[in-house]
Amino acid sequence: MNPCKVFFLTLGCKVNQYESEAMQRLFEAAGFEVAADVSTASVVVVNTCTVTAVSSQKSRQMIRRAAGVNPDAVLVVVGCYAQSEPAEIAKIDGVDVIIGTKDRTRIVELIRNAQCVMRNEKPLSVVGDAEDIREFEELPHAPQRTRAFLKIEDGCNNFCAYCIIPYVRGRVRSRSLKSIRAECLALAAAGYKEIVLTGIHIGAYGRDFRRQGSGDRGQGISLVDAIKTVLDAANPVRLRLGSLESAEMTDELIDLLKNDARLCNHVHLPLQSGSDEILKAMRRPYTTKNFSELTARLTAEVPNISIGTDLIVGFPGETDEHFAETLKFIQGQPFSKIHVFPYSARAGTVAASLPNQIPPQIKKARASSALEVSRAKTQNFSERLIGKTVEIIAETSTDGVVDGLTKNYVRVYTPDDGIRLGAIVKVKVERLCKDGVFGKKF
Repeated sequence: MNPCKVFFLTLGCKVNQYESEAMQRLFEAAGFEVAADVSTASVVVVNTCTVTAVSSQKSRQMIRRAAGVNPDAVLVVVGCYAQSEPAEIAKIDGVDVIIGTKDRTRIVELIRNAQCVMRNEKPLSVVGDAEDIREFEELPHAPQRTRAFLKIEDGCNNFCAYCIIPYVRGRVRSRSLKSIRAECLALAAAGYKEIVLTGIHIGAYGRDFRRQGSGDRGQGISLVDAIKTVLDAANPVRLRLGSLESAEMTDELIDLLKNDARLCNHVHLPLQSGSDEILKAMRRPYTTKNFSELTARLTAEVPNISIGTDLIVGFPGETDEHFAETLKFIQGQPFSKIHVFPYSARAGTVAASLPNQIPPQIKKARASSALEVSRAKTQNFSERLIGKTVEIIAETSTDGVVDGLTKNYVRVYTPDDGIRLGAIVKVKVERLCKDGVFGKKF
């Protein structure tokens, strides 16, 4: 075993993936190499998720598995589950360091401290109260994909009834425009053609700046300012937005989608339910009328836009009538993709203690019905491309086939034909294929 090798195991969202890549860069700067697998690493980092009870369970399983496979490695547990349940993690044999959703910049220092601690000592824990986290944590980042993810924000202030994230990520903390610009210049120099803005609640970007009110933290800073900074500094071929709340689709943002060809005609707007009564119980800040008016406007004003969404089925108190409302609503919406989640009770949230919890078999049946709608909508959206020529950025190559995404987020497959990864390729679409479409280089 090489004494200077690190291996990352990452669960959860794109923000976690971004943060794992950033922490890996910290290790590399300190002289570590990346191990090929868990068994050959001297340090194993498990970046955890806790968005649902199932996510927490998977995090625990991954921690135990890492400890079992390589008991000699320094085992570091970081992220949302570590923030939520440090005492439970401390009980797992083999854990040496516990870091929550801050202090990740200190990870190398902390594992070196842990190496001085005997195995029969308690793990070194630096988990504090997420409510006390008020500054955006700057993490050095080196993208490892064709698309470069750019984290501009952390935390959430919404406190939806089903969600634990505000309790483990803390309040909204925005990255400075100066820092965003600096990373964008580096991405441009590295030749990245597509940048994806990511964060826990990117539509809230700048709200903490307005509250604090100095320098970058002046009046009126918003997501649009971050977008314009990226476009100006990096001038990417494409800029793609992460998930946004429907209430945050301002006139100014819609105008940008309409008028700047670099901004992808693809948005992800979480719906969660098609019943106004359930939306209210979820503490969601809109009605189905608000939502449908927005999607109608987007499809009318932004050519060929794709609209993805999230849907939670089986929320406490959701009756058959409520679910029928939801099915009818999503069938009438111009969605290109629906991510369907059976409700999972998460301890510490309001919804976990609500009456009328839905039995698992009913949640499963409702999820199946909603997924049928999703599959039909995805197929219908993809079929529109047949016979058309589209542009992709080549992402991966497997068994002689290259794939990449269109601006409006349809995956396109095409024969390799010597295509270089990262290249812009025009493809004439012939047919549906796998999770997207297939065509020939044009």
